[in-house]
Amino acid sequence: MQLDLVSEQTPSTSAPVSVRGKTKTQRLITKLSQRFRAGRDKILKDIIISERQLVEGRFRILDLGGRADYWQRLGFEFLDRFDIEVVCLNQTEAELCTDGIRHPRLSTAVGDACNLVDYPNLSFNMVHSNSVIEHVGNFASKRAFAMEVSRLAPAYYVQTPYAWFPVDPHWPKLPMFHWLPLSLRYKLLCRFSLGWGGRYSNVDHAMQDLEGTILLDLHQMNSLFVDATIRRERLLGLTKSLIAERRSSRTSGAKKVHDWHEPVEERAFA
Repeated sequence: MQLDLVSEQTPSTSAPVSVRGKTKTQRLITKLSQRFRAGRDKILKDIIISERQLVEGRFRILDLGGRADYWQRLGFEFLDRFDIEVVCLNQTEAELCTDGIRHPRLSTAVGDACNLVDYPNLSFNMVHSNSVIEHVGNFASKRAFAMEVSRLAPAYYVQTPYAWFPVDPHWPKLPMFHWLPLSLRYKLLCRFSLGWGGRYSNVDHAMQDLEGTILLDLHQMNSLFVDATIRRERLLGLTKSLIAERRSSRTSGAKKVHDWHEPVEERAFA
């Protein structure tokens, strides 16, 4: 299973691109991604604060595919203020990507997010996952991932890029790239620089990332997270990503789909 926390970054097997070396298109996409992250951060903090009020003692979050720099961006002072502990779990030590970031509120663990047998039901107060479920494998693996998310905490937040948005954030230089046949996509990756890490050097490398990145649509998310509210992030009227959100206080009833639009004043990137 390949876990890649931030979908706007390169797939995990590609080399990162420096800010100075980015093209104009990459800088535009980076700026857009930062604005959406700011919106998601606000939503996530609101959910955490709401759930925190229902729990006595320390509030524990399991971040599947998580990294320390994500929570540093969200704010260590936020974790301190609300007495929150975060466990970042990845399949291998190399995927944890702490980059020397240390904080007493953060800890790391290694495990398979589709089979966390060492964690009893409701081991945490909330499960968080950002741009990971599209990397866990086929739909059966995604189902196993969703079942673990649902059983490990009463509340969860699972975000993923939307399959029918015309730009795949993993390979943003060619719109509709992810809708092309696999037999054509790997050839394009080996010939052109379409992602964040340059042109792929061989077929194995290209196929590994392509087979490890399978985006989901709204119906699939509804099927995986039957008791969640599905929040749709929109850009210029098009759904860009999906967030499955379950609150521990939510009563049973009809499934809801909410829209979140980027603020109008933030749509210009000149």
